[in-house]
Amino acid sequence: MKYIFLSLLSAVLLSISWPTYGVPFFIFVALVPLLMMEHDISKFSNFKHKGWVVFGLSYLCFVIWNIVTTGWLYGSKNPDGTHSLMAVLFPVIVNSLLYSLVFQLYHWYKNAQGTYWGLVFFVAIWMSFEKFHLSWELTWPWLNLGNVFSDYPKLIQWYDSLGATGGSFWILLINVYAFYTLRIWEAGRKRKSLIVNTSVLVLAVVLPMLVSVIKYNQFNEKPIGSVNVLMLQPELDPYAEKYSKDSITILNDLLTLAAQNSKGKIDYYIGPETSLPGYGSISERGFENSQLLNSIKNFLSQHPKSAFVTGISSHKFYHNPAEKTATSYEVSDGSFVDSYNSAVQIIPNQKVEVYHKGKLVPGVEIFPYINVLKPILGDAMLNLGGTVSSLATDPERKVFTNPFNAGQLAPIICYESIYGEFTTDYVKKGANFLAIMTNDSWWGVTQGHEQLMSYARLRAIETRREIARSANSGISAHINARGDVLADTLYGDQTALFAKINLYDTKTFYSRTGDLLSRISIFVLGFLVFYTIIKKYQARKKKS
Repeated sequence: MKYIFLSLLSAVLLSISWPTYGVPFFIFVALVPLLMMEHDISKFSNFKHKGWVVFGLSYLCFVIWNIVTTGWLYGSKNPDGTHSLMAVLFPVIVNSLLYSLVFQLYHWYKNAQGTYWGLVFFVAIWMSFEKFHLSWELTWPWLNLGNVFSDYPKLIQWYDSLGATGGSFWILLINVYAFYTLRIWEAGRKRKSLIVNTSVLVLAVVLPMLVSVIKYNQFNEKPIGSVNVLMLQPELDPYAEKYSKDSITILNDLLTLAAQNSKGKIDYYIGPETSLPGYGSISERGFENSQLLNSIKNFLSQHPKSAFVTGISSHKFYHNPAEKTATSYEVSDGSFVDSYNSAVQIIPNQKVEVYHKGKLVPGVEIFPYINVLKPILGDAMLNLGGTVSSLATDPERKVFTNPFNAGQLAPIICYESIYGEFTTDYVKKGANFLAIMTNDSWWGVTQGHEQLMSYARLRAIETRREIARSANSGISAHINARGDVLADTLYGDQTALFAKINLYDTKTFYSRTGDLLSRISIFVLGFLVFYTIIKKYQARKKKS
């Protein structure tokens, strides 16, 4: 019963730490009960299969954590209008399993090499897993530990140096040291060591926060200019109106919203993710002849020196099979097509610029490891509300420039805004402000849209770039380079938000180096594994 309680306690502490409803300070001890559970079972219990017990109890902890923090995925709907149970079950079950495997590897290593080496291994493998979870095709970094302070930008200004992954490292170190402090006290009951260790813990928590507050108050980066941005929030029902309304009607509603809210000079009109065309998509080979895009150009002729940036669904046909790509799929008569979740910049008398979303949502926009899994699963993913094909992506980030002002816009599409190092690629390409185009309406009035909005604040701090965020149903927002939300909209409103966006061109340490601590952790993990293998080999050689 004690071990179940410890597992549940960690689950509760992890869950109540999470944005946007929780208190993040619990995160500093959230893993301690789980570490205590593993240690007590390994050293003092009489269980026959200790590894399975540790695995089962850690899985219980991580399942609860995943359900509480990402249970809003149930808000997704099937084609028949019912809530999608599979949309929440699959990520919860699989993600919890991955975290449990990480913890199980720690359990094995600790028992093989001792507690101290085991704790180093714990930090290294957790950090390595978070990095891996940012990169592979089943990517789901929603619960990376460094995200937990996204609603408290004053306390994490140092993320401009080490990023949110640096935040994960910080949290892990404090949890490990708190566990160490507790174990030392249990072993010896020495008050002096308790006072010393507790003091170190307090300093480790408080000092980065104090440095952060100073950085926040002394932030005086000088912008190189500014642009006037109007973020459009059309409030289009993604399950009904988007596929039933005529594309022209959808566009006219969007342009009417833009016209009604154009007070003075507007440099950028920014629409949300896939706001056009409604049902279907726009051919990229026919951009210049598209009635929808040319209607936007006509609108811009009434608003000189303005650019229109918005999300669209687009496609590209290949009538010659030799031209097809790895992501294209056959449609008819030997023709192939690539489908994209795209961002476009439209300027009169100029070629339409396009960027294709680079980070795709697993099971919705991408069939993970399609060449391996599709022959096994067949149409199972489709039957469960997923996809049996994958959208195509751009291999590199793009930046939209224009001849009218100094703006260099990073066209970030929805899910991409969770990825710190990925976002720095826009900055390296010259982006001086970030434009996030998203549609968070799929989950309804849940924590989903609030958490995704909150995570955007991390990207502002990491890159020291202001953000203009246009969301279909909200929350649209203006976020400054310190991560403060200067203005935002209410979820569910049909509205527009004006913002004067400052432009910055300096590169932060994080923009230059990315997830440095993650890469160091991967190296340390490799060293620890290699060291263990060598030691076992030497021990066997001695016996023989």
